[in-house]
Amino acid sequence: MNKHADFAGLEVGFDIPALPGMAEADIQTPCLVLDLDALERNVKKMGDYARAHGMRHRVHGKMHKSVDVYFLQERLGGACGVCCQKVSEAEVFARAGVKDVLVSNQVRDPAKIDRLARLPKLGARAICCVDDIANVAELSAAAVKHGTTIECLVEIDCGAGRCGVTTTPAVVDLARAISAAPGLKFAGIQAYQGAMQHMDSYADRKAKIDLAVAQVKDAVDTLAAEGIGCDIVGGGGTGSYYFESTSGVYNELQCGSYAFMDADYGRILDKDGNRIDRGEWENALFLLTSVMSHAKADKAIVDAGLKAQSVDSGLPVVFWRDDVKYVKCSDEHGVVADPDGVLKVGDKLWLVPGHCDPTCNVHDWYVGVRGGVVESVWPVSARGKAY
Repeated sequence: MNKHADFAGLEVGFDIPALPGMAEADIQTPCLVLDLDALERNVKKMGDYARAHGMRHRVHGKMHKSVDVYFLQERLGGACGVCCQKVSEAEVFARAGVKDVLVSNQVRDPAKIDRLARLPKLGARAICCVDDIANVAELSAAAVKHGTTIECLVEIDCGAGRCGVTTTPAVVDLARAISAAPGLKFAGIQAYQGAMQHMDSYADRKAKIDLAVAQVKDAVDTLAAEGIGCDIVGGGGTGSYYFESTSGVYNELQCGSYAFMDADYGRILDKDGNRIDRGEWENALFLLTSVMSHAKADKAIVDAGLKAQSVDSGLPVVFWRDDVKYVKCSDEHGVVADPDGVLKVGDKLWLVPGHCDPTCNVHDWYVGVRGGVVESVWPVSARGKAY
């Protein structure tokens, strides 16, 4: 997927920001750049960690939405499969040959349920989350119609306050209903504590996850007493994976942002009080931008504004330097404070996005660089797949 032949007919600067073999200096901006060395180290590190703790790692595809990044995670990190949030997103990965796909979300629309039921025909294990007994019959009917099997996880609301049931009896009732439904298979529990992932304090995150672990353990133990086993007890994110992996309850991690990192995640602290982007994980994803104007002596204007990134979690951070600061943006412009006038038109800045997931979703391509040269250009395969 990285050969020049794959890009036949694509024009740099119109269709694509760069081609393999180009110099890093010639990449068209604004675009997403991956430091391949850092990315590979992150992926390998998480894979080694998961294996050392007897955990499977089902990587979160909603973060990068890239088939190429997933297969890198499978090859270097031993990923057992992928999580997706939408059925169309899951289809992208299944059509590319990913064999184990979890829609870590509820699927309720009839057309979406029908598409989910067809995923196994692409050669993929198809799993989804359930938190409503009525959904069981809907999923069962579609699986029977297509002669396939949909595996189901009962989702527990363990603190995120979104989807999921809140009591162990509700978990048991759903598990029984799934097990009895034609075309369905009870596969276990989904218990992702999303609300605490970005809490700065390690102790605060641990206090939240301790509550979640107790809740999940009660459900798992009660199911076991009923003779119902859980193949998957899944959860865990970049801000909590070390808690779930030592809980004695979870057996699958669902980390995503660790591979790329962003400014918001980078600010949270590890057990020693250090930012996690200062040793635990490396910044591997950058929004490359160019200075397009310096008409004002104390500020530079760059070509990465709101349309090139998401700022819901804060503005991007200029990587490698503290003499300039990204301070404001509008649709097509970014304002960089340059009090000493060190920047000039044409200079490029490497920005660490505030939030990687939605930033990736507004781009078509990742440009992978190594040693100052473009090594790979990967499509953001599931960009816009929100159905």
